[in-house]
Amino acid sequence: MKSKAPLALIEQIVMVLVFALAAALCIQAFVKADHISLRSEEMSRAALVAQDAAELIKYSGGDMGHALSQAGELLGGTYAQGMLCIDYDEDWNLTEQDGVYRLTAQGVPVEEPGLQKALVQVVTGAPEDCELLFALEAAWLEVSPDE
Repeated sequence: MKSKAPLALIEQIVMVLVFALAAALCIQAFVKADHISLRSEEMSRAALVAQDAAELIKYSGGDMGHALSQAGELLGGTYAQGMLCIDYDEDWNLTEQDGVYRLTAQGVPVEEPGLQKALVQVVTGAPEDCELLFALEAAWLEVSPDE
């Protein structure tokens, strides 16, 4: 009579291979979930800083140049050539320049007199290959002193 040991060994090897395949799929799912979670956190933080900037731009009011320069002073950014720029490091702390994230705000042309509109964007990556994380428009009425 033949021994059944080789059959039991093959069965054990097949079970180990199935378990290894299932473990690999689970690890891949966990890595993907972690990536999605980090991306979602990044986009949420971008939305928060963009909304803060838009509210400060609207609060500053006046013409576009005044609103962007005033918001730049309050937020710690730079205003030059009609554009407000604020750089952030990987932990969303203000940095001088060439940060991981960049908030920009600039005027959008409108046809209505007295209406001002600014486009606020948050991007990540190198300037030539940046990725948009969040964008919004802020609008306000420019009120003249005699009104």
